[in-house]
Amino acid sequence: MTAVSTPCPEFAIVPPTLTLHASALDAIRRGWRVFPQAPRSKRPAIRRWEQRATLDPETVNRWWGRFPDSNVGIACGPSGLLVLDLDAAHGPVPAPWANLGVAHGSDVIALLAARARERVPSNTLVIATPRGGEHWYFRRPPGTTLRSTIGDRGRGLGWRTDTRGPGAAVTAPGSVGSTGVPYVIVRDRPIAELPDWLVAALTPPPPPARPLSAPVLPTTSRRVVAYVNAAVAAESRNVATAKEGQRHITLYAAAAALGELLANGWITEPAITHHLTEAARHHLGVADFSWNELTTTIRDGIAKGRRTRRVLSDRLHTAHR
Repeated sequence: MTAVSTPCPEFAIVPPTLTLHASALDAIRRGWRVFPQAPRSKRPAIRRWEQRATLDPETVNRWWGRFPDSNVGIACGPSGLLVLDLDAAHGPVPAPWANLGVAHGSDVIALLAARARERVPSNTLVIATPRGGEHWYFRRPPGTTLRSTIGDRGRGLGWRTDTRGPGAAVTAPGSVGSTGVPYVIVRDRPIAELPDWLVAALTPPPPPARPLSAPVLPTTSRRVVAYVNAAVAAESRNVATAKEGQRHITLYAAAAALGELLANGWITEPAITHHLTEAARHHLGVADFSWNELTTTIRDGIAKGRRTRRVLSDRLHTAHR
């Protein structure tokens, strides 16, 4: 099966006409909680950006009155959004995806829709990003616990296909990328609710039922030690190799994943912070990635992850009986 994304005739780029201040006001009128990002950057310009993201016009006026060149960030979690972040290839396409005719994240969605016998869910607000990508905005269905995903890792949808939900942000239309190219609305439609088939694809299976008071595995278990060491190594590697534009969400996802181990008492918060800080240290100073962003992202990710315990299924040791 070959997936090819075919924009509809109305899919024409609308040139931006608003100042960044006006773009922020337009965003809150649409019901999106906003916060300032650094100029021509996706880096948060304030601490605790997700908690402080606002719908208040006076706060927006104060922020952008003082810093008129700040980009406009949208906190996806508080705004009730799940955004598909669909990127262009920017290099060779991995063979398994190239063989399916995939050259862009939107092709992955087309492929998944065809496999699910569903329509491509493009009848919603769509934003063009500065480097040839697209943001497809959806309302997060009530009662769901969808996480942000990266590519085809974990519950991710596929190559060059990320999702931005709780704990993540997107840059609003009217903002400007690092090369001076703006984010622009290319299809201004009411935001649709995320289709059920995508909700199912992104929802992790429920953990097996077990008493909450009982430990999943004893903390002295060699299996636990090996699992934690492997998880720390894998998440540190993901952070160390993250590319520009993916560093924040990769670091957040890594901290959240290790935070689930903290919830079980299998690792300490200082240990998580140490390993992820060392993994991310070489990113400092590259494209405005700062110490503040590094430390707050780790802290916020740990706080998110520690609310959910990691569950491992016990193995039956029958071979030596």
